[in-house]
Amino acid sequence: MIKGFVFDMDGVLLDTETVCDRTWELAAKDFGLDPKDAMRIISLCRGTNKKTSREIILREVGADFDVDSYMAATSSYFKQIEAEEGIATKPHAMECLSYLKEKGYRLALASSTRQIVVEKQLKDTGLYDYFEFLICGDMVTNSKPDPEIYATAVNHLGLEPSECVAIEDSLNGLRSAKAAGLVTIMVPDRVGPNEDTGKVTDFVFDSLKGIIENF
Repeated sequence: MIKGFVFDMDGVLLDTETVCDRTWELAAKDFGLDPKDAMRIISLCRGTNKKTSREIILREVGADFDVDSYMAATSSYFKQIEAEEGIATKPHAMECLSYLKEKGYRLALASSTRQIVVEKQLKDTGLYDYFEFLICGDMVTNSKPDPEIYATAVNHLGLEPSECVAIEDSLNGLRSAKAAGLVTIMVPDRVGPNEDTGKVTDFVFDSLKGIIENF
């Protein structure tokens, strides 16, 4: 019996991945990196924390790449876009959370993003108060696809992994949740379902409305 839902944030509840892609393209031009390579690399980083993303960039571009300055540039561009345009919620995000809350499901968040950023963005978009717990990237040792963040979220809810559903958009996130023993739902964002995601996905919904219609 399902008793709880654990949501990823970026690309699932908030349309931050679109902004991230823009920032990586802008920074790529500044650092002489082919924009196509930047998009390939960011796809490998989706769902991971800053430390793991840094390792991936160095692995893909080369050890002599100024990764810290590059990541600082993407962060600066993100803050600029966020300040000028705000961050949009994904379709049916608030509707879905309201529905689940009213049905009595327990809700937690498992995001690889830093806590200070998660709290700000959730408060700015009106989603913060729906969650009992926020487990963020700087609150765990190992990044997705390691199962630690989902295992921690389930533990905080006081539920068994099999009683919880994870909502994810990335392969790294789906691998993390599946390894932790949760039921997994993919709501695609920048990357659609494929052979790899299929191995760790129980259900695929086009949008968060699918959760309302099926639970």
